[in-house]
Order: sequence, then C-alpha cells, then structure tokens
Amino acid sequence: MCHRNRPCPSPLREASEKRPPIVGGRVVLRARRLSRASRPVTMADELKKLGNDAFSAGNYQSAIDHFTSAAALDPTNHVFYSNRSASFAGLGDFERALEDANRTVEYKPDWPKGFSRKGAALFGLKRFNDAIEAYEQGIALDPGSEILKGGLEDVKSAKARAERPPRPPGGMGGGSSSDDPMGNIGAMLSSPDLMAKLALDPSTRAFLSQPDFMAMLSEVQRKPDSFAQHMSDPRMMKVLSVALGINVMSGADAAASGFGDDKDDAMDTGTFSAPDPAQQQSTRQVPPPPPAKPVSGPKQDALAEKELGNAAYKAKDFVAALAHYDAAIELDPAEISFLTNKAAVFFEQKEFGKCIEVCDTAVEKGRELRVDYKIIGKAMTRKGNALCKLDNLEGAIEVYAKSLMEHRTADTLKRKDETERTLKERNRVAYLDPVKADAAREEGNELFKQQKFPEAVERYTEAINRDPEDHRVYSNRAACYTKLTAFNEATKDAETCIKLKPDWSKGYTRKGHVEFFTKQFDKALETYQLGLSKDPENEELKDGYRRTVLEIQKGQTGQVDEEEMKQRQSRAMQDPDIQNILQDPVMRQVLNDMSNDPKAAAEHQKNAMIMAKIQKLINAGIVQTR
Repeated sequence: MCHRNRPCPSPLREASEKRPPIVGGRVVLRARRLSRASRPVTMADELKKLGNDAFSAGNYQSAIDHFTSAAALDPTNHVFYSNRSASFAGLGDFERALEDANRTVEYKPDWPKGFSRKGAALFGLKRFNDAIEAYEQGIALDPGSEILKGGLEDVKSAKARAERPPRPPGGMGGGSSSDDPMGNIGAMLSSPDLMAKLALDPSTRAFLSQPDFMAMLSEVQRKPDSFAQHMSDPRMMKVLSVALGINVMSGADAAASGFGDDKDDAMDTGTFSAPDPAQQQSTRQVPPPPPAKPVSGPKQDALAEKELGNAAYKAKDFVAALAHYDAAIELDPAEISFLTNKAAVFFEQKEFGKCIEVCDTAVEKGRELRVDYKIIGKAMTRKGNALCKLDNLEGAIEVYAKSLMEHRTADTLKRKDETERTLKERNRVAYLDPVKADAAREEGNELFKQQKFPEAVERYTEAINRDPEDHRVYSNRAACYTKLTAFNEATKDAETCIKLKPDWSKGYTRKGHVEFFTKQFDKALETYQLGLSKDPENEELKDGYRRTVLEIQKGQTGQVDEEEMKQRQSRAMQDPDIQNILQDPVMRQVLNDMSNDPKAAAEHQKNAMIMAKIQKLINAGIVQTR
C-alpha cells in the first residue's frame, strides 16, 4: 500500500526483486529480510505441520522440503532440524541426518530428543560406540525415556552381533548362524535401512502410517522372540520379504504351491519308470484335516445356550437373550464371545454404560486367556460404538485406535475416520464466534499499520477460524501476503473474498495488484475490468487499469528490453487459456491471415469473439503489433 506523503516504490521492480524462491511448490519467504522479533513464526509452524503430515505418509523428500522452508523462516528452531534429521534417516541418508541432529543438539543441548536423533543417525552409519554415547547423553537428561532406552538397547545388540566371531559351519561345539533364528530376524528388522526399504516399496509404504503396524514392528525389534506372535499378520510377512529381498510365503501359499512336500524330495532308490499320472495326482493331494473332536459336557451346554441367545436376539427378545448368554457364561467362563454377545444386547437396549462395562470385562479376560486378537479387537470396537452413542467422541476415537492395533478391519477404520470427521466439524462449529472474530480482525489491522505483517497474518487467520464467512478478513490477509511477497496465498485469499462478496470492489483490487506485481498483465487487465463493472467509479481500480494498460503498451512499442519480454511471454505460455487459444486450429489460421492476408484479416476483425482472443494474446505479449 502506497501513501501520498512518501514515494511509492516501483511495483515492477518490487515484484522482480522480491519474488521468493519456490521449494516443494510453496513460496519460501526470505527470513533475512525480517528481524528476529518479526519472523513469521506462524507460517513456519504451518510448514512444519505439512512436513509432519508428509513424514507420516512416508513422503520423506516432501517432508524435507517443508522442514527446509520452515528453517528458512526460523533458522534457530531446533525442532525443524530434528524433524528433518528423521526424514533424512527415512531416506537412508544418515550422513545428512547426523548433520541435522548435531545442529539440533547445538541449538538445544538440554533436549533429549536431539540425542535420540543423533544416536539413530550414528546407528545407521554403524558407528556403534558413538551412538551408545549419544543415547547415554540423552538418558542422562531424561532417565525415563523409553525411546532412548530402546535405542540404546538396539545399538548394543547390533554391536554385539557385529563383534560376535563367525562360527564354524559344523563340527563339535560348532553351530551356524541359524542356531538363533529369532535373533537373526530381529537383526534384519532392526537394520537401519529397513525403514527406507519399506518407504520405497509400494506394497509396504502404507504400513508406515498405520499405528498398529509401527507398534508391532517396534515390539519385534526390541524383542525378536515376539515375532512368532505376529506371523499371522500378512503385513509382517510382507516386511520380512522386503528385508530378505525374497518372497516369503505364508503357510496357505506354501501348501497351494506344493512347497515343502517331503515325498517329492525323497531320493528314489528303485529302478526308474515313468510315473503313473493317476498315482502322481493321488500322492500330491493334501490329506484331509482330522475330524474335529466332538464338544461335550458344559461346553456343549454353553454353546446350546449361546444359540438360544442368538435366536432370542434376532427376535428382539433381549431379556431372554441376556438370560441365555448369562447361562452360557456360567457354563464356560473362558469363552469371550459370550461376553461380546451380551454387550451387543445391552447396546440394542441403549444400556451403553453396561455395554462398555461388559466389553472391558471381555478385553481383560481375553488378555488373561491370550485369546485371538480378533476377539479382543471386536470387543473394543463395540465399546467404541457405545462411547459414540454417549457422545464421548474423543474416548471412542482412542478405543477405535486400540482396536485397530489388535486387529485391523475396514469397518473399525471407517468408524474411526467418521468419528474423527464428526469431532473435527463439531470443534470447528464450536469455535465460531463473530464477536471474537471481529476483535481479532481489528488486532490484525493495527499490526498491519505497524508493518508487522507476519503477526497480522496470524490474527487474520484467527479471525477466519472464528468467522470464515467474513469477506473483509480475506481481503486484509491478502494484503499482508502481498507485502510478504507470498503471491500464491494472496491470490487464493483475494479469490475467496470475491467468491464471498462478488459486488465488493476490494477483492478485485487485491487480486489485480498481485497479478500486476507478477507481470501477468493480461490477467490483471481482466480483473480490473471485472471490478470496474461492479464499481465503475472506484479510483483504485481505475488506477490499476491505467497502469496495466501502460505496461502492455510499453511491450507493444518496444520500451521493454528483450529479456523481460521473453519472461512475460514464457509466463503467459503457462496460462491454460493462452495455450488453448494457440492450439486452436481456427485461431492459428486467423493469426496466419493477420500476418499474410490483409483482406482475410479485415473479415476476422468483424468477429467479436476472435478479436477478444487476439486482444488477450496482445495483452499477454504473445502477439505484438508494431
């Protein structure tokens, strides 16, 4: 914004000198232009959030770009370097991960996580002694940190394996590397480059964003003996395939392929003869499973009561269903499904508190009896449903997450996602407050007058969160972004302002100014014209229109140097509208006639639609008339 009592800098020079570099598709502001007190910390935090989201999705390079942009805005913030260190480690670039970890420790020597990052990077470089020292320094700052303790334990285990002398292949007192298969698996899954392999493999990349999988992998890395407990999870077998570099088949796959059929591998000591196809077919048949042992006694009676309870449940006779399930529980207390069925009855009766209580009992007993994870997960999901009915959405989300760690199902995941969306929308609506929004807007206006643009952006953002329908705030924030040369954000805010209030001239001036500063004169001219159609007497729109026409005329009359003209044309060629005009066979013929056939050109000039397209090419600098 220019003031009459002091000279206004040239907008063209300002746009060319202040145009920010682009990293990862986002505008990066030059932090060196701002003092420490006025750094746009809020924008840096937004970049950090984007980096965290990219890291969670396994997109480590994008995360690195965002954290780098954040560090440019706030160069001494240790968290940005810590997060970027973890991202480099995810890509297997442990040298750069160590550089960022050292910088983290330098800026925040009393922060335990910095030493955790340093230890992990050194571990990846196989500098075990240095890694142990880093983890021990972190533990000295936070003796209760399980992450630091686990990291230290992993490094010591890896060091011990690396220093273990090779065993002879056989003989007395000898052995082989296969003597401790669980230890070998633990070593493979603790390899520093495993996470990079999983992130690069399309079949395992999504696992890294699943909390239950990361918890399972962490457990196996700390306790290799627990691998056997998770072999039924196909994700763990897939991870083992990636770690080994071969296809590891499950038991069902092996049976289907004939793998491990001892009869085919036995040595034939008799005379050779062609095998009988019928006989060969019979020998390859999988033997039928042994018949199930008949259930008798209390278990049989309990199952009978369960069936009676199921029938009563389907008939909506919930009182009878409860009686039968209670009888089944008394006959066979170890069968957890009786409890989950009883919880379902309470749910239908809208006795949600009792439903939750029975689900908790089912989970507790299930853990004591070490029942299938699926049953425990089902009980947790039912508890989450009851919590939703009680409007305890936070508690429901927490329980759904725990259920997914026990057994991942599409239904539970869908319920968790829907509950999170409902809670987010509820919180958004609850946060709305037009009075507080207006107060935040006024605070932003005062900060703008003091030229504290990053702080003004923060207050305007707060006002938008409080009242997202106030078009004035988007206009004001667009002005801040323009001052910060964050032109993409300024354009989005100006367009939102126009959408909310199409007859308000300010939105058009904001957008037109951004397009003028970025030398998109054809677009700026259209924006100013559209604004003037809404408010013909607006002086700011008139002035913007005149300045834009002047710049277009300079290009037509050769008053702009060749290099700048090429930049204008290159920028215009990125506009889809310009591309469509130039690719249109009719317009290509028109342009040819304009150059070579005056008579045909005169006829084309009578067509208003064609001349509008020609004028757009002239305004963009693509076509010159001298």
